Amino acid sequence: MEAHEQRTDIEGIDIELVYALPHRQVLRRLSVSPQTTVEQAVELSGMRSLFPEIDCSINKLGIFGKLVRPGTVLRDLDRVEIYRPLITDPKESRRRRAEKCRGTQKR
Repeated sequence: MEAHEQRTDIEGIDIELVYALPHRQVLRRLSVSPQTTVEQAVELSGMRSLFPEIDCSINKLGIFGKLVRPGTVLRDLDRVEIYRPLITDPKESRRRRAEKCRGTQKR
């Protein structure tokens, strides 16, 4: 089987599920049944017992960096990503960095 081919066997599909914190990243490899959704995979992975703050109705979810809905059906070799909420507004963060840069250039 070539790397880009999808398996269609009944026994299951292999996926990865990842969650990253500032100083720790957790990756779980799972074999799940075909037709498993992203939300079901999060539950099956046990990530919620490790990180109770994970809530599929709040946290955004993705597959290989592309946002997906919790009900999205997984395919073989998908990597499910659980995204944390942003702590600061990206525009505000860029503004602060720009001000800091301007302050160091004047010296």
